[in-house]
Amino acid sequence: MPAHSFSTLLFLLTFLATQTSQLPIPYEGYFPRKNLLPPPLRDPLVALIDEKCYTSLIENFNLTDLGCIKYAISKALGFGIVLGGAIVKIPQILTIISSSSAEGLSLAAYYLESLSCVITLVYNYRQGNPFSTYGEVLFLSLQNIAITLLILAYARRQSALVASAVAILLVAKALLSPDIVGPGWMQTLYAATIPINLASKVPQIYTNWSNGSTGKLSAFAVLNYFLGSTARVFTTITELDDPLVLAGNVLASLFNGILAFQLIYYWRKNKGIPPQVMEEVKKAD
Repeated sequence: MPAHSFSTLLFLLTFLATQTSQLPIPYEGYFPRKNLLPPPLRDPLVALIDEKCYTSLIENFNLTDLGCIKYAISKALGFGIVLGGAIVKIPQILTIISSSSAEGLSLAAYYLESLSCVITLVYNYRQGNPFSTYGEVLFLSLQNIAITLLILAYARRQSALVASAVAILLVAKALLSPDIVGPGWMQTLYAATIPINLASKVPQIYTNWSNGSTGKLSAFAVLNYFLGSTARVFTTITELDDPLVLAGNVLASLFNGILAFQLIYYWRKNKGIPPQVMEEVKKAD
């Protein structure tokens, strides 16, 4: 290497060493890590878990922020329940339509469940609660009403079907109007849905017990209803401060659990028994 090239290289190394010795020594966190997402991904996440928790969990990747982690899990569960509620009773409706029968389904249970769902839906809407904490009730209301009307249709009770449809519309309109049903009465009605919700399950539980089977009851609907109501207990504790809503969800989970137990118990008990034999057993009883 020529002497001038060596001296040039030595000068550069000396200069760099001098300059870098004057810089602060990096410490942990000196170079902040930011997980920056493009707006199409960022905006929905901010809307879901709010700006504070988005910054903590996504940008700063702070996995020690238990409050935001709990909140994010609650939101994800909430919208999962809403999605499940949108389809949970579709198999039940399809089963009724495909078999042209609503055998084994309790009309009283669906009347009570439909009323309970409509009151719950309107109460949460008027309270201004986040949609993720009650959105499935909207879809459950529509599906329960559809099943109620199908039970009447296949029972050829046309006048009762028309009267029920009109009554449902009038009740919904009255509940949505604060001038007709004031806040105090709305809270009272919601409190009443707790025993109504229990009562809506009792006829179906009794029907299953007396028939020794769950009839046309949809396994998909029952199991998803149980899992959804159980998860809803967690989201209510996390996002709402409403003892009435919490009590209703805890009791709904309990009674849905009884229906789920019946479903599994009778399925195992009757497994392998020919349908003709089951029919003869029912007739003998």
